[in-house]
Amino acid sequence: MRHPFEALGADKRKPIFLSLVALTLVVMGVLNWTGGPLKTPAAPQGIVSFELAGDVPSAQAILDCWDCQVRAHAGFNLGFDFVFMLLYSSAIGLGCVWVACVLPSRYRPLAAVGLTLAWGQWLAALLDVVENVALLVILLDSPVAPWPQVARWCAVPKFALVFLGLGYVALGAVVRLVGSRRPGNE
Repeated sequence: MRHPFEALGADKRKPIFLSLVALTLVVMGVLNWTGGPLKTPAAPQGIVSFELAGDVPSAQAILDCWDCQVRAHAGFNLGFDFVFMLLYSSAIGLGCVWVACVLPSRYRPLAAVGLTLAWGQWLAALLDVVENVALLVILLDSPVAPWPQVARWCAVPKFALVFLGLGYVALGAVVRLVGSRRPGNE
């Protein structure tokens, strides 16, 4: 199945990709800045520790370290993350499509991988939505089963898909760069 980003003309991919990356980085900066207070001994990685808690005692330990103000920061981060997930999934997905479309012919089998990973970025965003809903239930109500487990079950494959997509885009950039430096490609 064709990815919708394949319909973008080659001349439009780069400016749209760069815009998405810039917006993603701005939103990531806001999330990092507002997420600073979330880093505690029980949550050394802030919101990521909360996402990966995985069980009621771990989630409760994190909440016990967060006072009302810190919990408000967590709520903001979880809400603003909905903007972030649209941006990162689209930026990485478009990057995967762009790489898949410009790979030299000898690397064509990798193009199918890129298109699959592009779809995978939207799956990552969907997992992120479910994860955030679970975390909001924990934050606003209490850490009862199955919500910490649901958050973790969604966070782990989400992170895997995002890192695979980023790796594919980076690999594609290296292949493209090396290919453009070969004699006859200038």
